[in-house]
Amino acid sequence: MTDTSQDGLYHGMNDGTNDGMNDGMNDGMNVHIESLGSALHALVSGLHLHVPPGEILTLMGPSGCGKSSVLAAIAGTLASVSEGLHPLQMQGSVQLNGRELSHLPTHLRGVGLVFQDALLFPHMTVAENLLFAVPANDVRGNKGSTAQRQARVQQALQEAELTGMGDRDPSTLSGGQRARVALMRALLAEPQALLLDEPFSKLDAALRAQLRPWVFAHVRERRIPVVLVTHDEQDVADPQRVLHLRAAEESPTHV
Repeated sequence: MTDTSQDGLYHGMNDGTNDGMNDGMNDGMNVHIESLGSALHALVSGLHLHVPPGEILTLMGPSGCGKSSVLAAIAGTLASVSEGLHPLQMQGSVQLNGRELSHLPTHLRGVGLVFQDALLFPHMTVAENLLFAVPANDVRGNKGSTAQRQARVQQALQEAELTGMGDRDPSTLSGGQRARVALMRALLAEPQALLLDEPFSKLDAALRAQLRPWVFAHVRERRIPVVLVTHDEQDVADPQRVLHLRAAEESPTHV
């Protein structure tokens, strides 16, 4: 695997990002973090990522090194993350297919998120959870019919190997089944990029081994850039697309 970590604050790019703004750099996700941290200390400094469409970049490193904070910066949820009473802030840019996202709220970024907990709505059935994510309008802005949206839900259930389970309560599903529903719900929202924050960590080893290839195949099929955070090297989708992050020194740094 490619280890791009350095001493102290981590700096660096994953393989393939050191060539500058070469051809195709406007496609996919480009993240440039000059600094990310709190008034107490910086977590991230000089981080540059380029994730082309259909590729999965894995972020690894010890707890507290900033992996999930990088995802929050990409998703636009950094304002909800703090270090004690000190909120995290980022200096830099996040671009998706050439569009700057840094100034946009989360719901306008076109970035999907899947967490280690499935976070399905308990008051909805499995099918209702999926339907919630289906856009009301198609790509041309035309309002989709109820039948069309329901058909997409049934297709998602089939892809998730959950045909006939749409009326089930999410709490009656196994951990692997809930994880598949969470992924399909994220993909039904038609994101332009996907962030996976330790999505397999709550599953046992056998289930993780079964679910990983299923998840990777589905996101690659959509041809969207994906960033995966994990502690487990078995979760890595592509050994050539791994960035190891190291914990920053806790010296006072203003960002």
